[in-house]
Amino acid sequence: MRVYVLHGVNLDMLGRRDPAHYGSLTLPELEGKVREWAEALGLEVDCRQTNAESKYVEWLHEALDSADAVIVNPGAWTHYSYAIRDALELLQVPIVEVHLSNIEAREEFRRISVVRELAALTISGKGADGYREALEFLSEQ
Repeated sequence: MRVYVLHGVNLDMLGRRDPAHYGSLTLPELEGKVREWAEALGLEVDCRQTNAESKYVEWLHEALDSADAVIVNPGAWTHYSYAIRDALELLQVPIVEVHLSNIEAREEFRRISVVRELAALTISGKGADGYREALEFLSEQ
């Protein structure tokens, strides 16, 4: 199973952002863990990060023909990007929404997810382990 792991805006700043919300791992460290967990589960992952919403949408379009599942952490786009939501809506594969921080316990605007209803599973507030849980869920599909 080939899984796209798509990180959105500002996730390239992991390790510099508030560790109380996002942990201390950098994005390369997080993606290293994701690759290890995926390999142990027999999954192939393609990890990508961008701060350009149009690039994120293009990767979701690419996933239509290249991915068996998608893990998304759109970052702040989670709360308002209907362009990303519309691109996710095209997918006919399992989608898991992951957030490092507990968005339900944060500011009011962060509690809104325009992509949640398209996800087979949403994981929030488990740090890097949320990605492990997402991969385990997908390996059982």
